[in-house]
Amino acid sequence: MLTIDRLTLQLPYYPRWWRREWTTCIESLSLHLQPGEVHAVVGASGAGKSLLAYAIMGLLPQAARVSGELRFQGEDLTPARQRQLRGHQLALIPQSLNALDPLARSQHQVRWAAQRAGFGRSAAHQRADELLSRYQLSHASTHYPHELSGGMARRVLIAMAQVGNARLVIADEPSVGLDPNQRDRVLAALKAIALEGKAVMLITHDLRHALTIADRVSVIRQGQALETAP
Repeated sequence: MLTIDRLTLQLPYYPRWWRREWTTCIESLSLHLQPGEVHAVVGASGAGKSLLAYAIMGLLPQAARVSGELRFQGEDLTPARQRQLRGHQLALIPQSLNALDPLARSQHQVRWAAQRAGFGRSAAHQRADELLSRYQLSHASTHYPHELSGGMARRVLIAMAQVGNARLVIADEPSVGLDPNQRDRVLAALKAIALEGKAVMLITHDLRHALTIADRVSVIRQGQALETAP
């Protein structure tokens, strides 16, 4: 479903205000994600995990230098195609809960995501209700983000990512800051997405948690894939 072949990413920095230099954040990285699997990308902070997600989604800074190949369902992921697929076939569950609008109730957050994905008003309401029920959030549909637990907020983000029935879902550190019970519920929700025949990329620093749901694990360090198993 997703093929990453020798991906290299460089970002600019300025040791002097008049001189631009480049730092390599990802170097010749290759991965392959299959439908129906959870593929965990594990590495320490600064290893390039989140930048990999942004590269797939087409959310890198404009100044970034990118080489190598990104292919989704057999077609090149050009910037134009990334814009076309983002929020539809490609979905990102961000690490920060600040991605939720602090002034909007849970049901409105999911409805707006559905409308951005192309649903009409009535269909968006129906889709939001369906997803809130699926992720056991119906009782929290009128809650604002500050009224949600960390696990509930994560599940709202998962619901928002699933409004367009995305074929590839990237979850960036979805279990950070959660207690064991909430963490298990979030990870179970991601596994359920994969069991529907979709591909899930789980980005995490915690190998132990990744192994609870991952079908394959790739370990990266300093932007390079060290090992993929099995």
